[in-house]
Amino acid sequence: MEDVLEVYHRPHDPKRPQVCLDETSKQLVGEVVQPIPAEPGQPERFDYEYMRNGTANLFMICEPLAGWRHAMVTARRTAKDFAEVLRWLAEDVYPEAEQIVLVMDNLNTHKLASLYAAFEPARARCLSERFEVHRTPKHGSWLNVAEIELSVLARQCLDRRIESLDELLKQLEPWELERNERAVGVNWRFTTDDARIKLRRLYPAVE
Repeated sequence: MEDVLEVYHRPHDPKRPQVCLDETSKQLVGEVVQPIPAEPGQPERFDYEYMRNGTANLFMICEPLAGWRHAMVTARRTAKDFAEVLRWLAEDVYPEAEQIVLVMDNLNTHKLASLYAAFEPARARCLSERFEVHRTPKHGSWLNVAEIELSVLARQCLDRRIESLDELLKQLEPWELERNERAVGVNWRFTTDDARIKLRRLYPAVE
């Protein structure tokens, strides 16, 4: 926890961008009966029946100090999908960065070793050296700004029936564009000193 808090209080440095990463799944749900359109005094109405169309995986990548985020949709959640996210960050988003300071959780695929499942060893090693990894503790998802961004996304964009990957992408694009244009960031105020006071019960007792 203290390690992640220290990262969040570093100043913005374009050569060492601070990036948070998390992922979630979205159930794809289609309509069995066509919804009844809205009319004056009556909202759009949906039938209680629905059709399951599988799930989509959604990576949330954000740079809080820059007020930037990107939601990347994949059909699956595999080590290769995660490796492609890292490649994209290293080669396409931050090609000039000395290192990418990456905050993420301990999900089984969230490992630099996943790069070796997708790329030749020499390239995987080169990509892995581009990252400085900081992991949130178990049960510490509140420390990951990407988790906070996913919560906003769920409330503002995903709280409806979405039937396909294409439709999901159509919903995500304007949401992401609007927040990035406003450069919505995070003013992180919780410090290590705060943690040692407010969360002192979590620290081991020293005799």
